[in-house]
Amino acid sequence: MKGRGRFDGYHLSALRKDMVSGVIVGIIAIPLGMAFAIASGVRPEYGLYTTVIAGILISTFGGSKFQIGGPTGAFIPILFAIVLQYGYENLLLAGFLAGIMLVAMGLFKLGSLIAFIPRPVTIGFTAGIAVIIFSGQMASFLGLKGIEKHEDFLSNMKEIGLHASTINSYSLLTAGICLMIILLAPRFMPKLPGSLLGLVVSSFVAALFFNGEVATIGSAYGTIPSTLPAFRIPDMTWERIVNLLKPAFIIAMLGGIESLLSAVVADGMTGNRHNSNRELIGQGIANMITPFFGGIPATGAIARTAANIKSGAVSPISGIVHGFVVLLVLILFAPYASDIPLASMAPILMVVAWNMSERSAFMHILKTKTSDSLLLAITFILTVFTNLTTAVEVGLLMALLLFVKRMSQSLTVEKVLPDPNHKHEKVRANMVYEGHDCPQISIYTIDGPLFFGAANKFEQDMRDTVQQRCTILLLRLGKVPFMDTTGAANLTTIVKAFQKLGGIVLMTGVQPQPLQVLKKTGLYERIGAHHFFDHTGEAIGCALIHLDSNKCLGCQHFVFRECTALSNVETQSATNRSLEHSGHHPSF
Repeated sequence: MKGRGRFDGYHLSALRKDMVSGVIVGIIAIPLGMAFAIASGVRPEYGLYTTVIAGILISTFGGSKFQIGGPTGAFIPILFAIVLQYGYENLLLAGFLAGIMLVAMGLFKLGSLIAFIPRPVTIGFTAGIAVIIFSGQMASFLGLKGIEKHEDFLSNMKEIGLHASTINSYSLLTAGICLMIILLAPRFMPKLPGSLLGLVVSSFVAALFFNGEVATIGSAYGTIPSTLPAFRIPDMTWERIVNLLKPAFIIAMLGGIESLLSAVVADGMTGNRHNSNRELIGQGIANMITPFFGGIPATGAIARTAANIKSGAVSPISGIVHGFVVLLVLILFAPYASDIPLASMAPILMVVAWNMSERSAFMHILKTKTSDSLLLAITFILTVFTNLTTAVEVGLLMALLLFVKRMSQSLTVEKVLPDPNHKHEKVRANMVYEGHDCPQISIYTIDGPLFFGAANKFEQDMRDTVQQRCTILLLRLGKVPFMDTTGAANLTTIVKAFQKLGGIVLMTGVQPQPLQVLKKTGLYERIGAHHFFDHTGEAIGCALIHLDSNKCLGCQHFVFRECTALSNVETQSATNRSLEHSGHHPSF
């Protein structure tokens, strides 16, 4: 069963599995939703609203059977920066615009293009985000007072240093208890969500023994309401929309990348195939509707999706159930969440940051000591010390430049030299060589894409041939898979210069895409259809006929001497094919 949305054979036992996995993932999502919201600079209930609404919509309309959507750690730096710069109301509008962009990406079938973002870039900014999340929780972990949050990493680190003397030992102990339980729970109680268990136990300890000594959600944000907010459309003006296009685009790109990465992980765990374009549409719908209920941007959550699969999920129903479980907990137990210590939320996010840091992949790429290592390091450093927008822009630009450089280096222009060990067709392609008594023919093999990055190198390599003033230039293009208009323009320059000196250009083995470019740019017509051949032997036969018709004694000597390498039948065959292909054109 491939793809999402297929319920063939769905039965009662599958529904039970979906219900169980939905409940488990819903419980896991509750502390994470609040923690992600607080770290993003908004009230904790907004994270729960997002978990409920986006979670249900992503599972309903998305392209992955097992995807669990909601607020994620990857969004924290971006959302926090938007809140600081534009405010919460504008964050809602940016999320709505990002949803429209995601839907458009899906409709225009751009889902597969996101997969082409280089791995060093994604790992670089993911690791950078992990550092920002981890460092951003240090103040709550230590219980520091008087901390003013900033958008950039260095300012936040300076703030922690300036207030290090205000460490609260009660907060430190509360956070330590929560962290210890999170780390030990998988070993001793693998069926219980470690984050929720740590949150509950540390909250009870703080309430019983440190009452009033540790900051809580209630003391910082007030009581969490036990209902969803009323439907409300954010205030939209053209000026606000224009100002928020850039942050909205970053939200859409990051959301698309994260959701598709999560879907790929799910595919690897289950053997299913997701629909990337439908997944983008589902993510877009969720992000368009969630802001109307006060929710923040959402995307696919890799850890929760993996937990969903491990818990036995069979269909998207588990994701829908997970959303309703969070809604039920919100209605029944929201007031109690106000007593949760902020110090208990900090280790949850620290563990999330540690798990998402891609440590193994990061070190592996660094150890290769290649251009990918440089790309990874620069993306990571820019993410941490500037912002994610700059990091992604510079990372993608560097990746493009490095790719162009690699591809340009892959193009080779090689003059064909004789090889006495070659026989038959290979001999025909190596009959003429530099330094011969009568070097009337120059044969070149072009290997690699002929595009803007390699076009100048090609022209420089071919310049000497034009200056040698040989009679025939034979270009073997069978190994040129791609040609753009820049490559065609440089090739045209070579052809024009050679023809201006009275020479003839022959081409062999031209692949379909380069051939189409040659026809569209007019170079095919300039060279002449009768000068294009499928095989080098046919082109050589054509060249020999031309030289023989010009009665060049040196060339005749060359022809008879070199053609002894071929059988009489092969030589006659090559000649006949050339005459037939040329149609007895006057130039022959």
